[in-house]
Amino acid sequence: MLPVVAHWPAGPGGLRDTIRQEIVARQLDEQITSRYPVGQRLRILDAGMGQGTQALRLARAGHTVTGLEADPDLLKAARESLATEPAGIRERVRMIEGDGRETGVHFLPGSFDVVLCHGVLMYADEPDALLAGLARMLAPGGLLSLVVRNAEALSMRPGLAGDWSGALAAFDSDVYTDDNGVKVRADRLDALTSTLAGIAAPLHAWYGVRVFTDDVPADAGLPAAEELERLLAAEDRAGRTEPYRRIAALLHLCGVRG
Repeated sequence: MLPVVAHWPAGPGGLRDTIRQEIVARQLDEQITSRYPVGQRLRILDAGMGQGTQALRLARAGHTVTGLEADPDLLKAARESLATEPAGIRERVRMIEGDGRETGVHFLPGSFDVVLCHGVLMYADEPDALLAGLARMLAPGGLLSLVVRNAEALSMRPGLAGDWSGALAAFDSDVYTDDNGVKVRADRLDALTSTLAGIAAPLHAWYGVRVFTDDVPADAGLPAAEELERLLAAEDRAGRTEPYRRIAALLHLCGVRG
């Protein structure tokens, strides 16, 4: 698969964020192309779209995308990025200031073919209720794409950094500190598998994201193009291969609405 990373700036997250966005994009595209005919324009909801990286990428691919974002600064950045796109792409994107828990206020059940919830669940006070609301937005057979922090790998980053006390403490924890210094929750594959089954969007496929690069500095820039391609190839393969995907920093889960 040809990389799309060339279309994205490194952004404030540097290498780590760029790898996450690219690997998730490849995995998501794999699931979409396996479920829908080539060329079909899908109705996509990105709940917690951040700066709009995935939303804009999917709009460029021809889909109609609605982005929901509660942070006004992130929403402003997403709108500024959208403003630089050609008119045909701008017409396919709608951005709304709002919380992922408010989907029932804005949309009718079954309004979307694909719902994204990437990097949001760790901040939710009631994650099960959030997921249930998102699942209701899916048409029958629709795809729910979740990206969460992997609780079973929380010891990896401190361990690789030589922080043995931090590594030992993380073995028994579902809480970690994000890059902004906020304590948030990580999730476990088994628990989310049960949750998805309970909201009628059972797990269809799952991947690891950022197996080898989670311990690089948060502000690390991108390597040369050829080295980046090798890195992406390694991360892509590890994210779908046992046992590597189980120790990835993030999990990408794809449920299908029954």
